Amino acid sequence: MSALSSTPPTELLEAYAGRARVRVCGLLMREGALLLTAHRGLLPDGLPFWSPPGGGWQFGETLHQGLQREFAEETGLAVTVGRFLHLHEYQGPGLQALELFFEVLPLDAAAVPRLGRDPEHGPDEQLLTHLEFVSPRQLGLLLPRQVHPVLRDLISPDDVFIPQIRFQ
Repeated sequence: MSALSSTPPTELLEAYAGRARVRVCGLLMREGALLLTAHRGLLPDGLPFWSPPGGGWQFGETLHQGLQREFAEETGLAVTVGRFLHLHEYQGPGLQALELFFEVLPLDAAAVPRLGRDPEHGPDEQLLTHLEFVSPRQLGLLLPRQVHPVLRDLISPDDVFIPQIRFQ
């Protein structure tokens, strides 16, 4: 797993700061690995932060529509949304979110994901740096702070489907 090592200027994170957000995230499994995106700028020392594709739920969308839009933006994949799995509350310096995680399945099982982009940022200011299928074993080799809290304790691919509710 690799990602860009530069840290973006703090102003890149301002698009998300100072307000509570609702995020929808998709868990796509393939051959025992999860499709994850690496983000820059969330950790010190240029370390990437790995999390499932997803993003902000927008006014006028259903949760499923928001997740389908976000998944297409970040991975290029059209998906169907399955069961609701996890709820995660995040509160950090300047950032606050309620994250809803759903199982997703690609409409075309042979489709190859590709790294997309965040429309909130220009071409040279993207936070997304890498897209990869990552096994629980690979996640275990990373520092815990590099892995989304919902994924930190995975031992096997089946663990992804054990519902979690995490409040801070």
